[in-house]
Amino acid sequence: MSYTLPEFLAHAVALEDEAADRYLELADMMEAHRNDEVSRVFRDMNRFSLLHRDEIRARVGSIELPKLKSWQYRWRTPPEVGGEEAFDYLLEPYHALKYARANEVRAMQYYRSVADEAQDAELRRLATEFAGEETEHVASLDKWLALTPRPSTTWQADPDPLPPSV
Repeated sequence: MSYTLPEFLAHAVALEDEAADRYLELADMMEAHRNDEVSRVFRDMNRFSLLHRDEIRARVGSIELPKLKSWQYRWRTPPEVGGEEAFDYLLEPYHALKYARANEVRAMQYYRSVADEAQDAELRRLATEFAGEETEHVASLDKWLALTPRPSTTWQADPDPLPPSV
């Protein structure tokens, strides 16, 4: 999958926008369920995603980015947007951090794959740099995880599960 530099940058901005939107949605949902500790984790992740997006936009400078339609992005799922497992209102901080870490790992792998396949030297350099930044995000989340108590029970053990027919 070979990109032009503007296509790659458009993907990078969209990746961070999608991640920020998802983390904000999760933070709001957790807050609505009075799960304030996890809400704070997701608000922090939202802030980090917006900062990274803004850094990418600053690097874009005068390059005009294509306005891609949803079907024109070259990924099945945006790399920093995980599955639905984080939408459980009983989610604990440890699991929220693991969810965020998995998202950052996917983003890191995405950028590495772009760098590996890049024909353009500047695109390869930027993709490698972005992969390095995602690697730093993973390392930061690993530190948070090391400091966060593991729950004694899993958040999947919902005391009020949905009926089997739902």
